[in-house]
Amino acid sequence: MAVTALALVWANSPWAETYLSTWNTPFTIGIGNFGLSKPILLWINDGLMAIFFFVVGLEIKREILTGELSSFRSAAFPVVAALGGMAVPALIYFYLNSNQEGAGGWGIPMATDIAFALGILTLLGDRVNVSLKLFLVAFAIVDDIGAVLVIALFYTSDINFLSLWFGIGLFGILLVLSALKSRKIWFFIILGIIMWVAFLLSGVHATIAGILLALTIPARSKISEEQFISYTQHVITDLEALQAATLLQQPEDDDEMQGHFQDALQTVETNCKAALSPLRRLEHALHPWVAFAIMPIFALSNAGIRIDAGLLDDFRDPVVLGIMLGLVLGKPVGILLFTWLATLTGVTAKPGNISWLHVAGAGLLGGIGFTMSIFIANLAFTNSNLLPLAKFGILAASLIAGTIGYLLLRFTYKSSAKI
Repeated sequence: MAVTALALVWANSPWAETYLSTWNTPFTIGIGNFGLSKPILLWINDGLMAIFFFVVGLEIKREILTGELSSFRSAAFPVVAALGGMAVPALIYFYLNSNQEGAGGWGIPMATDIAFALGILTLLGDRVNVSLKLFLVAFAIVDDIGAVLVIALFYTSDINFLSLWFGIGLFGILLVLSALKSRKIWFFIILGIIMWVAFLLSGVHATIAGILLALTIPARSKISEEQFISYTQHVITDLEALQAATLLQQPEDDDEMQGHFQDALQTVETNCKAALSPLRRLEHALHPWVAFAIMPIFALSNAGIRIDAGLLDDFRDPVVLGIMLGLVLGKPVGILLFTWLATLTGVTAKPGNISWLHVAGAGLLGGIGFTMSIFIANLAFTNSNLLPLAKFGILAASLIAGTIGYLLLRFTYKSSAKI
C-alpha cells in the first residue's frame, strides 16, 4: 500500500513526466545478434511478473497435492466460492459495458490479490480462526487459476504458432524430466527461461510460462520424513559419542575432533536439503523476493495514475463502475450465492466453524483485485485511454472492499458464530 501511495504521489507531483519516462526507457538484453529490447515497464510486466506467476504456480501445485485442494471434500466449498467470485463480477461488468469500447475488460473484476487479502486478514489476529484463513487461501488460489486461464484464452494477441509449439515442446520436455524425478533445478530453470522467450515471441502472454514451469517442479522430497528423522537421530548419536570422546582426549587432538563435528553437521545439512522438496525450496527462496521486491516494483510502475478533476468526474464511467461494482459487490455476492446454493443442494457443506458472515467478509477481501486486476487491465486496454480509468476503478474498489471486509470481520466475528 505504501508503494502504491508513492506511485500516486509521484504521478501527480511536479515530476510526473519522469514517472512515465522512467518506465518507458528502453532496456535491451542480448547475446551476439540476438536481443530483446523493451521498455522497462514491459520487462516488469512480462519478466518479473513471470516470476510472480511461477510462485503462484508453485502454491497452486502444493495446494492441489497436499493442501485444501487435495481432496474433493475439502476443495468443493472454496472451488464453488471461487466460481461465484469470478462469474458474478464478470457478468456485472459485462452488463454495464456490453457493446461499448470497454467491453473487453470483463476479466478485470474476476481477480483476487491473495497477498493483500491475507495481509488484511492477518491484521485481525486471533479474531480469525484457521479455517477462515484456509478458506480464503483456497478460493483465492482457485481464483488465480481462473485468472491464468482467462489471460491465456482471452487476452492473447496474434499467435506465432512456430514459437508457440516450440514453447509447448519445451514444456513437454520439462514434464518428462519431472516424471523421471530429476532434481537438477538449474536445468528446469534454464529450460523455463527459454520457454518464457518462446511464449513471449509467440503472442501468448509470457507469464503463462511461469505457471507451466511451476507445474513441472518436483514436489516430492528425496527422503521421507521417517528417513530424515532416522538419519538425523543417527548423526546426533554420533555427535554425542564424539563429544563424550573429546572430553577424554588430549588438547592436541581437538582439531581432529572438530573435523568430525563439521562432517557430522554437513551430513545434517545435506539431509535437511534432501527432506525438503524442490517445490518447497523454491517457494521458500522466492517468496520474500516476490513479496518485498517484485510486487512493490509492479505496484510502483503500474499504479501511478494522474488524478485530476476530470478523472474524478469519470466515476460514473461504465468501466470504472463495472470494476467497482464487480469487485465490491459482485465478489461477495457471487461467493455467497454460489456457496449457499451448493450447500442447499448438497454439493458441498460449509465448514462448521465459520459462519455466513465470515464467508461474506472473506468475499469482500476477495474483492481486493489490485495486482492481478491491474495486470489484466494492462492486457485488456493496452495503449488505450481506458487504462487509467480501469486502474482508478481497481484502486478505489480494492480500498473499499478491503476496508469493509476488515470492519465486518473485526466487529462481527464473535457474534457471527451464533448465526
